[in-house]
Amino acid sequence: MQTRNSFGEGSSPALHGNTVVVYWDDQTDNDFIAALDKHTGKELWRKELVADLGGRMMSGWGFSESPLVDGDLLVCTPGSLKGTVAAFNKLNGNLVWQSGDFTDKAAYASITVARLAGVRQYVVFTDQNVAGISPTDGKVLWKAARPGKTAVIPTPIAYQDHVFVTSGYRIGCNLFKVSGTAGHLSAGQVYANNDLENHHGGVVLIGDHLYGHSDSKGWVCMEFKTGKLVWADRGVGKGAVTYADGHLYCRSEGGAGTVALVEATARGYLEKGRFDQPDRSKKNSWPHPVIANGRLYLRDQDLLLCYSVKP
Repeated sequence: MQTRNSFGEGSSPALHGNTVVVYWDDQTDNDFIAALDKHTGKELWRKELVADLGGRMMSGWGFSESPLVDGDLLVCTPGSLKGTVAAFNKLNGNLVWQSGDFTDKAAYASITVARLAGVRQYVVFTDQNVAGISPTDGKVLWKAARPGKTAVIPTPIAYQDHVFVTSGYRIGCNLFKVSGTAGHLSAGQVYANNDLENHHGGVVLIGDHLYGHSDSKGWVCMEFKTGKLVWADRGVGKGAVTYADGHLYCRSEGGAGTVALVEATARGYLEKGRFDQPDRSKKNSWPHPVIANGRLYLRDQDLLLCYSVKP
């Protein structure tokens, strides 16, 4: 791999055992998914998303999902006419299946694993549909129409046989309930509204409530099962969110890159403190904050910051 290659800026690598899977491009309009050895960085295999897989994107920002490693499979969304979703042997890159009966273009949302109506499946979110895909053969288990616009980005949230999806550009959010038995699943819409219209900063589910930034209302808390808006506050402005130990970490994408600590509660927007990011670039900070082992990680272009947040 040459030094001029760059990893996909909109995605996170997937790590499983000694294998790291990444999206990357060679700056010549070629997009790849590649597996690397964790210790040496040696390339184990690669697939060119367009030439090898027939990949298609809903719009022009490039392949940006975070790939999924599930057991021996590497699962991704090329958005091909041969199948929106593709699964490979993670060790050698051999194609195991493509979702031939589901051929939407790829969006920017990442695949997630869920057990819905008792059936383990992959939930995929495109610019046209949200669907459940069989991990064994790529067959569609259920599909619900949900048209998006421009860029569909946030990862679906699956909980108690329900799937929540949201996207920006005045589209808003939807909740679907999956029911039936294996081989006969279907999804019905529970609600749709614009109260939680998340562009790309992500949404978290804590207990029975969703938290995230809405383009129309600022930071919001909403009931997962009913779609009822509980509270809204402009807070630190538009940005990304993560959660740890009863609190939301809300990161502003613009200005000083302010990070606020907010209690994750339906009682209201209760901010405990905030700080401005040092050494701010002049670009929006889109990477989500990450918390691991008592530390908060923030990335701003080529800068990585680490803070101790453990009590």
